[in-house]
Amino acid sequence: MIWYVYILRCGDGTLYTGITDNVSRRLAAHRAGKGAKYTRGRGPLELVYQEAVPDKSAALKRENALKKLTKQQKERLILEQI
Repeated sequence: MIWYVYILRCGDGTLYTGITDNVSRRLAAHRAGKGAKYTRGRGPLELVYQEAVPDKSAALKRENALKKLTKQQKERLILEQI
């Protein structure tokens, strides 16, 4: 099963990184206030990056690596995807 690592841009300009096996369902959950506690009340939420990985273990490792990046490094990664 393919998993995804994703980055959301919150309404306050912050970035949130997470993993899922269904990006559209997870984004809907975030927007409905049923996603991560961090994203509640920080809307509107925009999906700005997603990366497919082979399994949940790989997704967790990649998420951890992305969370260690600075905001500037994440912004560069987002721009490179375009």
